[in-house]
Amino acid sequence: MVLALVVGASPVVGRDAASNLDLARQLNQAFIDVAAKVSPSVVVINVVQKATPAASEDNGDEGAFDNLPPGFLRRFHEQLRRRPEQTMGKGSGLILREDGYILTNAHVVEEADSIDVQLRDGHTLKAIVRGVDPQSDLAVIKVDSHGLPAARLADSSQVRVGEFTVAIGAPFSLDYSVTFGHVSAKGRSRIIDGPEGASMDQDFIQTDALINPGNSGGPLVNIEGEVIGINTLIEGLHSGIGFAIPSNLAREVSEQLIARGKFTRPWLGVAIAGFRDDPDLREFITGIDDGVVVRTIMPNGPAAKSDLKPTDVITAVDGSRVTTAQQLRNVIRGKKIGQPVVLDVFRKGKSLQVKISPAEWIEPAATVTKTKASPAPEADSAALGIGVQALTKELAAQFGVDAAEGVLVASVEKDSPGARKGLKPGDVITSVNQQPTDSPKQFREALKKADLKKGVLVNLVSGNSARFEILKAE
Repeated sequence: MVLALVVGASPVVGRDAASNLDLARQLNQAFIDVAAKVSPSVVVINVVQKATPAASEDNGDEGAFDNLPPGFLRRFHEQLRRRPEQTMGKGSGLILREDGYILTNAHVVEEADSIDVQLRDGHTLKAIVRGVDPQSDLAVIKVDSHGLPAARLADSSQVRVGEFTVAIGAPFSLDYSVTFGHVSAKGRSRIIDGPEGASMDQDFIQTDALINPGNSGGPLVNIEGEVIGINTLIEGLHSGIGFAIPSNLAREVSEQLIARGKFTRPWLGVAIAGFRDDPDLREFITGIDDGVVVRTIMPNGPAAKSDLKPTDVITAVDGSRVTTAQQLRNVIRGKKIGQPVVLDVFRKGKSLQVKISPAEWIEPAATVTKTKASPAPEADSAALGIGVQALTKELAAQFGVDAAEGVLVASVEKDSPGARKGLKPGDVITSVNQQPTDSPKQFREALKKADLKKGVLVNLVSGNSARFEILKAE
């Protein structure tokens, strides 16, 4: 009887194995079909860039970047060999329209002297730059051709974490390479560190589909053969962590670049961060769980002309709730320049509304900071490493400060908590823990009442910009 049961089970096991193999064949064929469907819409971009003042050798070894700051993201074009006479760059692109408009990354074609586009059938065409948007790192180039196979862009808002992805491009000059993986995460922001990242529209799809130098500007595709993103960044070579610009943002930007040659981005004139992302700030601002905190009010921007203040927490725009910095950017990007928007704001335990008219964002020009002699401080805090002095009209004029109230930062000790937060002589502290500070005496008393190990919330004016910092004693 036992032998009969075992023998009787064999056909069932065989059928299950055959069924599993059929499923594997179907999945295998699905990837083959995606590659065959999308590859004709992918192009290889060869760029001759303007000469660089210094050359650096890149042997393709990740160790060549060991001297860069931790967490620094390597842009693909920075990983290519550079020559002082000329720079040869290579990237990928995506055909948007049959009449020759091609989408790629801005960093692929920046400072290009000439651009050649290679099609899947081997034909090569000259291209010109139609428009560039540095904030999203997107660009549109144009070739003189018709009847090209245009790609289909997906609705990236419907992308799900865990779904299959396929990347197609020319990594390390290996044209039309295909790799696959998954969507690892959505809505990645704060990926690029430093000033460059602060000005970028960072809303990336993260993928573990292997992408490398040369994949820049190429598509990230779903199992249906629809483009869900434009491959843009990697976190180190061979890490399996890549980032793509969502197709919805790529569509929005590219349509304006094609129509007008530039992308007009509405701007509030604020530096922002997610409230949940700053645990120190949550110690000082209670009564609210999430939103977008205003860290800095930019000079001469729309917010500077409104009632918005640093430490305000924005919870909605025209009634639409926002909980992250990128959500706020996305909402404002869809508004009309000059048309007022109403911000729901939480300030000092109360909810209020602030009206602002977005203006056009303009690439800031480089500025030169003049060095001024620091007056002797009348009061200081050794724990924070800053010294302050009563603010006078003469001192305000000397340091070019647009502030009438507060105390002047007269000195900042090297490597002190104040120095690490970017305070410098000439800044004006207007409040400590959201209480006005109009004299060195008030400043001293506020610090005595505060727990400096926990930190103090300091509002300040630097030049014409208003911002806040949390200073902690060591």
